[in-house]
Amino acid sequence: MLENFLLYLTTEKRYSQHTIDAYERDLNQFIHYAEVKKINEFNELSSTFIRGWIVQLFEDHKKAKSINRKLASLRTFYKWMRKEEIVSANPMAKIQGPKNEKRLPAFAKESELHTEKLDELYADSLNGKRDKLIFELFYQTGIRLSELIDLRVQNVSSESIKVIGKRNKERIIPISKELHHQIHSYLSAKNQQLGESPYVFSLKFGKKLYPMLVYRIINQYLSIATNLDKTSPHVLRHTFATHMLNRGTGLETLKDLLGHANLSATQVYTHNSFAQLTSIYSQTHPRGGKK
Repeated sequence: MLENFLLYLTTEKRYSQHTIDAYERDLNQFIHYAEVKKINEFNELSSTFIRGWIVQLFEDHKKAKSINRKLASLRTFYKWMRKEEIVSANPMAKIQGPKNEKRLPAFAKESELHTEKLDELYADSLNGKRDKLIFELFYQTGIRLSELIDLRVQNVSSESIKVIGKRNKERIIPISKELHHQIHSYLSAKNQQLGESPYVFSLKFGKKLYPMLVYRIINQYLSIATNLDKTSPHVLRHTFATHMLNRGTGLETLKDLLGHANLSATQVYTHNSFAQLTSIYSQTHPRGGKK
């Protein structure tokens, strides 16, 4: 039932496989709830029925963010069906999702990210070099998990890396000489032990890393070095952004480095940056600490 729509997302919208998988899961959940057997039966579903699904999701203890993602999937699906003249009306036009909770991105402090801690944790073996490099790439470039896994050797230069972001958008991110040397050193060791691969990070026989392995690598360090509840690779992306802003990077520049489609996605980090500025002000201004 969904094959043509998923093919549309792949070929025309050029969404990543991760995004397509999420769409498929969300829509299959709705199809199961609606007990739809044939695609033309979507014509019979009303906005009232969809609101009932939203209520059911809340009763299943789904969070607002998760519900809004599912509604976004359904909204895109209905737009496609209208375009293909499968349905005559779009009930999603009358649907508003619940308000998301506003949470500040979690990030590590600069004092928690010492190189010495990395050296102690990651041994001087091939896997140790790999794990340390993965950590440094996340923290020094702010790339996403999927971008790191898909990073190709040919897209690494002495001054930058080229990554393929969401919707296959390319962006160039500068890197330091030290980080380039670290990449070159790891690749030399990896090629000797595992053989060459088009990907910077690979397993035996040139296979790409899988996400859970990267999660474990980053979780190991962040669980030891910080008190953060979240210890995923994305925390290092938030950390990169927050530390860049704290040291004077402009929002437009940060937006380009992160690969955000619009500035509103980047502005969330200004809250963390303002907290840092407030702390500095209270410590350094002659009257800053007075109430």
